[in-house]
Amino acid sequence: MGVINETQTIEFILQGFSEHPELRILLFICFLFLYMVALTGNALIITAIIFNSSLHSPMYFFLFNLATMDIICTSSILPKVLKGMLSEENTISYEGCMAQLYFLTWSASSELLLLTVMAYDRYVAICHPLHYGTMMSKTLCSVLACGVWGLCAINTAIHTGLMTRLSFCGPKIVTHFFCEVPPLLLLSCSPTYVNTIMIVLADAFYGILNFVLTLVSYCLIISSILKIRTTEGKKKAFSTCSSHLIVVSMYYTAVFYAYISPVSSYNPEKSKLAGVLYTMLSPTLNPLIYTLRNKEVKQALRKILPFFKN
Repeated sequence: MGVINETQTIEFILQGFSEHPELRILLFICFLFLYMVALTGNALIITAIIFNSSLHSPMYFFLFNLATMDIICTSSILPKVLKGMLSEENTISYEGCMAQLYFLTWSASSELLLLTVMAYDRYVAICHPLHYGTMMSKTLCSVLACGVWGLCAINTAIHTGLMTRLSFCGPKIVTHFFCEVPPLLLLSCSPTYVNTIMIVLADAFYGILNFVLTLVSYCLIISSILKIRTTEGKKKAFSTCSSHLIVVSMYYTAVFYAYISPVSSYNPEKSKLAGVLYTMLSPTLNPLIYTLRNKEVKQALRKILPFFKN
């Protein structure tokens, strides 16, 4: 019986969008534009919130955290993607792959959890407006934010740690444009049972449980809005949560589209499309959605950007 070569892989090849070589230049321009807009938009939101005292409220505190997560998410992926589009062979070291996996999973899972926290914040603001100040105190908001970052950091460390215990003995082509758990597991020549169990548990918590909690929050919000007698009052109440509702719908669409499924049924093309949605499009659109639909953010931006008048 022949000896199986289980030499540890020292680098991977990211497949990227090599199946569409004729679109490489167009994709490079589009992704570079998205990255610049995402960085600029989220940095402006962070700056506006820091330097404008009128935005020092729970809703904008969580928006500050969301913008930070978006910057980490897109910056862990796009620089390498853009570099790979300009090279003949898009390789990434084993250490670089694990680092990319960690920061992407950390920011993406944190965003899902934070969106649930933001849904609760909107529930309290609309359903319990007279007690909003006490129910959403600075201490509670800080605890919730730290809990989101900390819990997701521990979860991500477990996934990344389990990944580093696997052996990759070839082939070394990752069928994606970044390092992600499902395509990496398909390359492993070690048992991946524990990894798969952890993925199922993470999907149940971050995908299904958080989605249900968010859905319950909005059912209560809608029920409360419908009880408001005046049309103007209903519009004002809905305007305070409409931006968040749009972001939640967009983000969960991408997540459910690609990831709430067994690893064995992993579809590279579907996963790439979802990856573009939540690592590029979502971080780009989030600041635009919150800016264009929020008068307070617009006013804050006018103070730091003289040209932002209209």
